[in-house]
Amino acid sequence: MKVPGMCGDGPGRPGRDRLAKVTTAQTGRRTAGGRETDGTAAGNSGADAFRRRLLDALAESIAEDGYRATTVAGIVRRARTSRRTFYEHFADKEACFLALLSDANEKVIREVTAAVDPKASWDLQIRQAITEYITTVQSEPALVLSWIRELPSLGERARTLQRDMLEGFVTLVQALSGTTELKAAGITPVPRPVAIIMLGGLRELIAWTVEDGGHIGDITEVAVESTIALLGPHPDYP
Repeated sequence: MKVPGMCGDGPGRPGRDRLAKVTTAQTGRRTAGGRETDGTAAGNSGADAFRRRLLDALAESIAEDGYRATTVAGIVRRARTSRRTFYEHFADKEACFLALLSDANEKVIREVTAAVDPKASWDLQIRQAITEYITTVQSEPALVLSWIRELPSLGERARTLQRDMLEGFVTLVQALSGTTELKAAGITPVPRPVAIIMLGGLRELIAWTVEDGGHIGDITEVAVESTIALLGPHPDYP
């Protein structure tokens, strides 16, 4: 997924501190062979380059063959590296897949955050967020479909990541809906259950579109209109 830098805090950006903390926490939890690292770049540029090559190779393999048909041997061949290098970074294919999805999720959150102008009208902010989300994920539809369909079947590690990914997006939605401009328009910060409903519906619509051979970009307008209807000015949520 075209998954850039997290917007810094500034005037009119309440809630961004919280979002930045969540994203930083996710970024710092890099799995390497089942271990956690602190994400520090110093002295690790070579290792990071190999890690990136392996992740890119996995993404390419998923796009061409699907996740289930992908093998460690195939990933290594595409990355032009060795099995030893692979296992220095990841415990197995599943760990590599989870790292790829985690990186992609962080990138989507950064892209959407950067795309929204907190000074724009509330409906334009929603349009900016949804349009950027769809633009970002449509760059790798096979990976998106694999995330939606394959991830839930991979056990407890995958379930933990799935919940972390959803939490990141819930935090994003709540942060973006908590600006001064949206409050002035009568929009209250989105309750967690409403954010989950919105995100789940959008995810499923994307999956159906990809499975039916459609173009993800074609759902932009209905996704924007539905989100505006769901998140627009309402009496305070309970």
